Amino acid sequence: MAIQIGQQAPDFTLRDNEKNKVTLSEYRGKNVLLLFFPLAFTGVCTKELCSVRDNIAAYNSTNAQVFGISVDSLFSLDKFKKEQNLNFPLLSDFNKEVSTAYDTIYASFFNDMNGVSKRSAFVIDTEGTVRYAEVLENASDIPDFSAINACLQNLNA
Repeated sequence: MAIQIGQQAPDFTLRDNEKNKVTLSEYRGKNVLLLFFPLAFTGVCTKELCSVRDNIAAYNSTNAQVFGISVDSLFSLDKFKKEQNLNFPLLSDFNKEVSTAYDTIYASFFNDMNGVSKRSAFVIDTEGTVRYAEVLENASDIPDFSAINACLQNLNA
């Protein structure tokens, strides 16, 4: 079932690119931006995440922790993060549990790759409530970062 604005965000624990466990509920008191992306090292994913990297000060100023999430392995994500100099954690949803819980998973993707995360964005407030949700069906589309930034600004108004 699709995540709805106003509902509690499904909690999860995933490993980041440095193999540390990250649990969403441990970030209560901060806003969180979850960015699900299909695959590391692809053009649109690189463009999206590098744009976030280049604008990280805007997220920091809104008390927001950014996480990128994909079904790639920890090892692929670590290499991708280092090559792109990303300044926020990448989380591996290799077992597809979080992508499934957030209803952001393709049953069928390019070249018969099943179970890849859909490009999606969720803003979760300091209490763990979803305040913005965008799930894109077309992997070449980019989330509406103007709307995401406005949402984060409003949470700090």
